[in-house]
Amino acid sequence: MELLRLLVLAVLALEQGVAGPTETVGNSSEGLLEFSLGKFRYFKLNKPFPEEAVLRDISSNATFLIFQIHSQYQNTTVSFSKTLLPSTSGTGTDKGLVFILRPEQSMCTWYLEAADAEPVQSMAVPLSYSERDPVPGGCNLEFDLDIDPNIYLEYNFFEISIKFAPANLGYARGTDPPPCDVGMGQDSRWRLRYDVYQYFLPENDLTEQVLLKHLQRMVEVPQVKANAIKVVTLTANDKTSIYFSSLRVQGVIYNVIVWDPLLNTSAAYVPVHTYACSFKAMEGDCSSLGRVSTKVFFTVFALLGLFICFFGHRFWKTELFFIGFIFMGFFFYILITRLTPIKYDVRLILTAIAGSVGGIFLVATWWRFGILMLCMLCVGLVLGFLISSVIFFTLLGNVKIFRDDVVFWMTFSCIAIIIPLVFMGCLRILNILTCGIIGSYSVVLAVDSYLYTSLSYITLNVLKRALNTDFHRAFTNVPFQTTDFIILAVWGMLAVSGITLQIRRERGQPFFPPHPYKLWKRERERRVTNILDPSYHIPPLRERLYGRLAQIKEFFQEEQSAGERTPLLL
Repeated sequence: MELLRLLVLAVLALEQGVAGPTETVGNSSEGLLEFSLGKFRYFKLNKPFPEEAVLRDISSNATFLIFQIHSQYQNTTVSFSKTLLPSTSGTGTDKGLVFILRPEQSMCTWYLEAADAEPVQSMAVPLSYSERDPVPGGCNLEFDLDIDPNIYLEYNFFEISIKFAPANLGYARGTDPPPCDVGMGQDSRWRLRYDVYQYFLPENDLTEQVLLKHLQRMVEVPQVKANAIKVVTLTANDKTSIYFSSLRVQGVIYNVIVWDPLLNTSAAYVPVHTYACSFKAMEGDCSSLGRVSTKVFFTVFALLGLFICFFGHRFWKTELFFIGFIFMGFFFYILITRLTPIKYDVRLILTAIAGSVGGIFLVATWWRFGILMLCMLCVGLVLGFLISSVIFFTLLGNVKIFRDDVVFWMTFSCIAIIIPLVFMGCLRILNILTCGIIGSYSVVLAVDSYLYTSLSYITLNVLKRALNTDFHRAFTNVPFQTTDFIILAVWGMLAVSGITLQIRRERGQPFFPPHPYKLWKRERERRVTNILDPSYHIPPLRERLYGRLAQIKEFFQEEQSAGERTPLLL
C-alpha cells in the first residue's frame, strides 16, 4: 500500500514537471511571451511587470528580423535589453526594432514595457527578411537607434508629417553592412526606391479593436500593396519626409516600402497611425467632433442655406444677405487668423458679425443703387469658388505643378471667374444654380459638425491653404466611404430639388425684382402729388418722430399748477 502511494506521487510529480514549462511559456502573466514568425499576438502590458518576448526556431535563411509592437494611443517600449537605453530601445504607439542575426543564431529576445501607469492593450509581430532584402533604416543618421525601421509622425491642425531613415542594401549573416555614403552607383544604397502608402480606417470608428485589426493589413509588403493607396515614390536623392493634410478624428495608417530595383526585393518599415487628435486632452479630444460654437454657427448657417436652396430667388434680398455673409466672412476669418492670436471661439463670433455686416452691405448696395451686374458678380464668384474647390478636391489637387502657390491661386481664381462670365447671358439660371448648390452644401458643412464627412474638405482644404503658407506641400487625399456616399446623395438631391422647384415657380415671372430705391422714390412722389391718397395727409416721418418724442417727454413731466388756489372760508 505504501508502495502504491509512492507510485501515485511520482506520477503526479512527473506530470507537473512536464506541464510546468509549457505554462510558463504560454502565460503572459509570468513575464514571458512566446512568438512565431508572421503571427500577430494580442496581450496587455502593465508598467510594474515588463514582459520578455521570445522567438525560437528562426530559419537559417533569415538575415534580420523586425519586431514591432502597436497600441492605440498609450505608449509602449520595446528594447533589446532590460536596461532601457536610447540606442537600444524605442517608445511610442507604433515602434519596432531591427535585429541583425548572427551566424547559427536561432532564437531572439526582446523586452516589452508599458510607458504609462494604466494597462495597455497591445499587438506585436516579428517578421523575417533574407540577405537580398533591403534593410529599413539601415543608413540612419538622424535618430537614436543604429538601425531605425520606424516612421516618425507629427501633426497639427493643418498637416501631418512623416519622416523615416534611409535604408541600406541587404547583406548575409556575419558580414559587414555595405557603406552608406561611399559612392552613388548602382552597387550602393542610392539605387533604392521608397513607396509611401496611405490607408484609411473606417470613418467615425475610434475603437481599439478596429485599429489593431486593420494594422495587420499594413505590416507585410504584399498586404500593404493590396490594401493601401500608393501616394508617392521617392528616390534616394529625395528628402525622406512627406506631408499630408490633417484629417481630425479620421484614423489613417502610413507605411513605407523600400524597393531594390536591381534585385526586385522589398521590405516594409514599421507602420504608424494617427487620428490627428488627442485621446487624453481635457478639451477637444477625439471623442468630440467639434466645439459647441462651431455646431451653433454651422447649424444656423445651414438653416439659412436650406431656405436659400428652395426660396432664394424669390426672396432676393435674403439671398443677397447670404452671399454677402459668405463673401465677407470667408475673407475676414482668413485675415484675423493670420494677423491675430485670438482664440477660435472669439474668431468665430467676430466672423459671424463681419459676415452679417457684409450681407447687410450687399443688400443696402442693391437697395440704393440697384446694380444687378455687381450683385450677380458676387453670386457667380461664390458658385465659382465652390466649383473650383471641387476640381482641386479631386486627384488634380495633388499634381506636382499645383504645389506652387502662384500657379495654384492663379488657376483657382481663373476657374472661379469663368463661372459668372459663362452665365452672363442667363443671369436667372446662374442665380438659381447658386441658390441650389451653395444652399445645399451648407447642410453638408453642418453635418460635419456632428458626424465626420470628407466632403467638408472640399472648402476646408482651400481655407487651410489660405491660412498656412506650408500647406502647399501636403497631399490632400481623403477617404470616400459609405457615410460620404450617403451625404453626397443628400447634397445632390437637395440641390436638384431646390433648382427644379425654383425654375418651375419662376416660370413666367420677371427675371429679377425692380430697383427698390426707384420704387420707393416713385411712391413717395406719388403720395406728395396725389391729395386723394390717404397717405397724403400723413405727416412726414421726421415730423412723426418729433411728435412721438414730444408725447413721451410730456408723459414724464410733472403737472403744472393752473394758479393760486385758496380754500373757501366758512
